[in-house]
Amino acid sequence: TVRLTPRGGRDALEGAERRADGTCTLKARVRASPHEGEANTALVKLMASALGVPARAVNLVGGATARIKQLKIAGPPAELIAALEKICVME
Repeated sequence: TVRLTPRGGRDALEGAERRADGTCTLKARVRASPHEGEANTALVKLMASALGVPARAVNLVGGATARIKQLKIAGPPAELIAALEKICVME
């Protein structure tokens, strides 16, 4: 689960946060606007780069028009977990 901020001034992953309902999300911001899915495309590229997988391995499976996105990422689980652990620092 990712909380995306479009038109965020830069492309970056900003760690994890615990939401009011108790769930955890990864915070991300992209320079792209939400117009015609540009921000979603930028998020996919950002996640792929951060996790060391090709962009085709990252799929948006929920929240195409919402701020909270659900991503499915294909790849070696141990490597993906290790990469996410480096990114996810709880606030």
